[in-house]
Parts: sequence; structure tokens; C-alpha cells
Amino acid sequence: MLEQLDTIESEAIRELNAAADADAVEAWRVAYLGSKGRLKALMPGMKDVPKDQKAAVGKRLNEVKAALETAYESKKSSTGGGGAKASGPVIDMTEPGLIHSEGVGRRHIISRVRDELVEVFARMGFTVAHGPELEDDEHNFIKLNIPPGHPAREAIDNFYVDDPDKGAPRMLRSQTSTVQIRTMEDAAAKGWGPPMKIISPGRVYRPDTVDATHSFMFHQIEGLHIDRDVSMADLKTTLFQFARAYFGADADIRLRPSFFPFTEPSAEFDMKIALKPGEDPKWIELGGCGMVDPAVLGACGIDPEQWSGFAFGFGIERLAMGKYSIPDIRLLFENDVRFLEQL
Repeated sequence: MLEQLDTIESEAIRELNAAADADAVEAWRVAYLGSKGRLKALMPGMKDVPKDQKAAVGKRLNEVKAALETAYESKKSSTGGGGAKASGPVIDMTEPGLIHSEGVGRRHIISRVRDELVEVFARMGFTVAHGPELEDDEHNFIKLNIPPGHPAREAIDNFYVDDPDKGAPRMLRSQTSTVQIRTMEDAAAKGWGPPMKIISPGRVYRPDTVDATHSFMFHQIEGLHIDRDVSMADLKTTLFQFARAYFGADADIRLRPSFFPFTEPSAEFDMKIALKPGEDPKWIELGGCGMVDPAVLGACGIDPEQWSGFAFGFGIERLAMGKYSIPDIRLLFENDVRFLEQL
């Protein structure tokens, strides 16, 4: 084996010195250093080398390999490369790169609209509050003045995690009003109480049939203002200021009398929106609002004789559709790059 290695080394060096161009150097590399070259062909013979000679043979094999690789690199440099010269234009690597806009990522429209809404309400003094998406019966229903047996509790309208007929079930929250309850509870427990102005953006879940304006998972942003002598006029002013700040001074909005268990009086907040370019605007419900029911304040440890407040809740998808003329809520969740790149 040692004699074979000496022979391969001397023949290889002689042939490499005789190589006249880059093609010949590359052919030499394949013949001696390639995966099927002469050095690789010796490897299986190592098993037949006597045990007391294996160390010496292995060392010599590595020496020959290193010598041939060094000689190859030197010869390759002097002949201008180890293979055929590339055809086509030569790339000047010193030229500055080109910046392409294609494929550059951006935030999803829902995330952007949520942050826009938070920024508008922040200018009116609201701070952001968060709460869990997995809720209990007490916060999702009882303290919102929705008693046992109320139609809103039906399993067909909620995603229950536990059996609603056995004990106090848990559920994926159906509204971000649960954050308002937790915030008022926390304030009463810590003794700092009202006044408070919060908004709570987040995901909510309802088993709705998916269509152009409904989804089983969507986003809400709810607001709560508790202070002394808060009135319906304060609520109307807040909503109208928000609409005109976000949609423009010509936003056409209205309040319609309605009913919610947790507010009294209650109203629906509508806006005229054209969901398609060139289409006549039509009234679209953006959310509900009203004065916080005294029973809700009392359930959270806040004296309704001393404090009053208003609450409102909007669907963020509805607001995004109105602001950016999006005709179908499903477009927001289909991850079609052609649609997302337009916004």
C-alpha cells in the first residue's frame, strides 16, 4: 500500500505539471481526487493492511492527499480555473446591487387596522387592556347581565370547551366585553376604581356561517369609559369623533335604538359605506354601544350611584372593509398574495 501511494503521488505530480490548460487540470482532479479517482480507489484496501501498519499507511494516505490538493490549487490558479470557462456575460461583483420591491413583506391588513384604531382612540385618552380568549361563564355571561336560560347562551351560538349543561362551562369568548368586566373587577379589587377609559382589541369566536360579512373567528375592539356623570351625549361625541378621525370629515354615520343585556339605553352604530368602487354607499352596521347597565357596574364592585359609563364594540373586519372598500370578509383570511399586495 505504501508503494502504491508513492507511485500515485509521483505520477500525479508529473501529469499535473504537464497539464497545459484549465480543462486538463480539471480532468486531472477528477482522475486523482474525484469520488471515483485513484486515491478513493485505494480506500477499500485498507482493510487488508496488517494492524501494526494501519497507522503508518493512514498517515501516508493523508499526506499524499494533502500534497495533491495543494498542488492542484496552485496549478488551478496559474491556469485560470479548474474547469471550462463560463459562457455568457461576466458579472461585475463590484457593481452596487439592485433593490427590487417584489416580494417585500408587509403587515397584514387586520394588524394594521387594529393599530390604526388603537392610535385614534389613544388620542382621545383611551389605554389598551387585554384579557384571555378562553373565558368562563361568569365573565362571558353572568356579569354582563346575561342570565341562565338566555338565548345568547345556546350552544349553537358559542364555542364551548366544556358541556354548558354541566356546572360552569368554559368557552372561547364571544365578545371582548369580557375584558371590560375583568378591568372593572381589577379596579374595584385594588381600590383605585374609576375613572377609567380603556379599549380592548382582540379575537372573538362565534359559530356563524361563513359568508361575505360573517366568519366564525373575527376581531373586535371594545371601549369602556367610566366616570362621574358620563352621559349618552359623551358616547355619541366619542363615536362621531372617532368616525370622522378615521374615515374622514364627510363620514355619514348614525345611531339606531337597539337592545343589549349589558347596556341601557343601547344603540347600533351604522355608517354609509361603498364596499366596491363606483357602488352607491349603503348603511352597514359597525357595532353596538350604550350606557353601561347599573347591574353590570354593581356586579363588578362599582357603585352605580356614584359612577356611570358607556361602552361600545366594533368589528375590526367591518371597519377594514369600510375603510379599504373590501367587498368580502373571506378575502382577509384566504392569504391570496394578489389581494394582500393591493392594500
